[in-house]
Amino acid sequence: MFRAETPTHRRYRGHLAVIAIATIGIDLICAFLAYFLERHAPQTEISTLGSAFFWTSTQLLTVSSSIKDPISFGGRVLDILMEAYAITVIATLAGATGAFIQKRGIEIEKSG
Repeated sequence: MFRAETPTHRRYRGHLAVIAIATIGIDLICAFLAYFLERHAPQTEISTLGSAFFWTSTQLLTVSSSIKDPISFGGRVLDILMEAYAITVIATLAGATGAFIQKRGIEIEKSG
């Protein structure tokens, strides 16, 4: 068996892939929503699809952005939902990593 080819490794990679794919999908959907919710709001900095994608990506990755927060009610609700999603993803990732480390440690102890 090759290094990092155990069932535990495959399961962990599967979890990471699901998280990554879901986050990319959420990012794209939220970018379109942010654009349509904010594009006509007065004094908004989210006026193009590019700025919407930049804003959603930075919100999901860092819960912060150089672009000001949304002005419209819908944009603010979207912001809160995205921040909740980001926190959930980090907690899920931490749990999956902890479970992987524990399971892999048990496997190594049994084999060694």
